[in-house]
Amino acid sequence: MRILVTGSSGPLGAAIVRQGRARGWRVRGLDIRVAATTDVQADVADADALARALEGQDAVIHVAALHAPQVGQVPDADFHRVNVQGTATLLRLAAEAGVGRFIYTSTTSLYGHSLVPPAGGLVWVDEDTPARPRDIYDATKRAAEDLCADAASGFARGLAILRIARCFREPAGVRAAHRLHRGLAMADAAAAHVHAVSVAVSGTFVISALTPFRREEAAALAMDAAGLIRARLPRVAALFDRRGWALPARLDRVYDATRAATELGFRPRLDFAHW
Repeated sequence: MRILVTGSSGPLGAAIVRQGRARGWRVRGLDIRVAATTDVQADVADADALARALEGQDAVIHVAALHAPQVGQVPDADFHRVNVQGTATLLRLAAEAGVGRFIYTSTTSLYGHSLVPPAGGLVWVDEDTPARPRDIYDATKRAAEDLCADAASGFARGLAILRIARCFREPAGVRAAHRLHRGLAMADAAAAHVHAVSVAVSGTFVISALTPFRREEAAALAMDAAGLIRARLPRVAALFDRRGWALPARLDRVYDATRAATELGFRPRLDFAHW
């Protein structure tokens, strides 16, 4: 398997490169920044560099982007150039090069205003939840998703869009709490891409740790999540107590990754008990 990974110097891109190479794949990393996981130093919007990097590749994993922390720090025009125009160019050149499989790294952030819960309620988030961008990052990631959907027929083994949940570097207790309802380990975020490139399944998928909660518990989670956890999930409560971590008092959202498990065939390995 020969794979081009864009954004290969960032935390997620680098993890994907390492996991792919561990499988024995020939992985070529492309990024504007220098790193051990990057073979081609180039801007993702550089059409000539992309065309050369795509030669002989079986698949593309497109991670490169400007991200939420850069909103307000760089011009909106740069978000459009990198996140939208760069994706459009890569899709076109990859199809022309005969690349068979395309994986696009998206984000649960693009749900935006849909993540705001009703008074006293909770939002149960899946692939059918409307994307309602709040800022230029959300808007350009959504626009890039639309480009991917329009171009999907150009890839013989299909195109998958992965909406990655929160996988920041945070204190262990915070990570554990997030993996109950809206978080993901970086290793699993990378593994989702490696898995997705190896199967011929198309579509859009929420990638998050599998929640232990049920949709019918939404009201209880919004009112007293800690009480529900202690009553129904004593193993979770015991782990948090041993570690001195606070259970979440109330939840505003739950990410449901069922479709990724059933249709894409991907299940994260690391949950709230692994930090």
